[in-house]
Amino acid sequence: MTSHRFFDDEGFEFLALITLGGAPYRLAETGEVFATCDRITDGDCDSWFDEWMATAHRVCGIADAAAAAGHDVSARDTFLRAANYAGTAFFYVLATSDPSRSLATWRWHRECFDAAMQRWSTPVEKITIPYEDTPLHGYFFSGGDGRRPTVILNNGSDGPISDMLEMGAIDAVARGWNALAFDGPGQGHALYEDGLFFRHDWEAVITPVVDYLLTRADVVTDRIVLSGNSQAGYWVPRAAAFEHRLAAIIVDPGVVQVSTSWTSHFPPELMQLFDAGDDSDFDTYATQGIEQVPLAARTLAKRMEPYGTSSIAAILHELSRYDLTEVAAQITCPVWISNPDDEQFWPGQSQQLFDLISHADKVLVPFTTAEGANWHCEPMAPQLRAQRAFDWLAQL
Repeated sequence: MTSHRFFDDEGFEFLALITLGGAPYRLAETGEVFATCDRITDGDCDSWFDEWMATAHRVCGIADAAAAAGHDVSARDTFLRAANYAGTAFFYVLATSDPSRSLATWRWHRECFDAAMQRWSTPVEKITIPYEDTPLHGYFFSGGDGRRPTVILNNGSDGPISDMLEMGAIDAVARGWNALAFDGPGQGHALYEDGLFFRHDWEAVITPVVDYLLTRADVVTDRIVLSGNSQAGYWVPRAAAFEHRLAAIIVDPGVVQVSTSWTSHFPPELMQLFDAGDDSDFDTYATQGIEQVPLAARTLAKRMEPYGTSSIAAILHELSRYDLTEVAAQITCPVWISNPDDEQFWPGQSQQLFDLISHADKVLVPFTTAEGANWHCEPMAPQLRAQRAFDWLAQL
């Protein structure tokens, strides 16, 4: 798979593959992805944003015309692609020459997504979940009449909620499951509209989601599964260590220590400053160093945004609490963990998590380069991932 590339830039390449991987779920049209990537200047964030938004607006124009003509299926599919392309553009908006476009872009993405959901072929309900002083917002996808098993889809650190369609919602409904996708603190609506930031104790987020599901007449209460991708490979096991009403968890990939995706980029002498408590000098030198690495520099603002601080040292102090080493043994439900080849962000940690879980009802599932299923969250193999995860759930 890696011999066929859109970009030399690793960040651009990864996001292009994620976008293309959504094609089986009507999130993308293969030709539109290729044509858009052909227009983008490699490594240029303004070019990335402008070209993906140009495609998004063109496709949204088709959707508007289809909606006006009463062609709901065509409108649904094109609104969905427009939303997804805007989400792809949005990832790098903070690294463009005009980062002030961030909120407007996110809102436009969500408007397109909502327009698609209003025309969805199976029932989709916009929901609010009671959470502390500010409700969380999400979507409930019905798997059919009567009570159904339900999967909670927990997003990672930086993807739009539209990603949850290919991360389990569509595959769940096709198998007669309900699916619930939501924005937790630091994600989507919770971040951009309500100013809620990430937290390490994710059980405080998931317990209200489970409480909400238990109020619904269409949920089998002892068949609630929690599934998480990317940084949710930490949040999901963390929640399961404390919230024992979950029937099983799906983890893609396993993340034991979130901080390593940051600290692995810093030389030992810089980390010595941090360990010595010299946060000011650490921030100065870390920022200077990151500016010399284009990929890291382009994503720095995006990575920092959901933590609510502009200090790298402050984030690392916070991330010291994002660690499953002492709590993974408290997980009592069955666990499915992906283990993709060439994991970029948390290499080796799927195996570490597997080893830390003390019970035997667990599986570590390889995804290989030979299958075209390598890289973080298997961007080009979402159907294979879903098949393996849901077939495992069916055996429980």
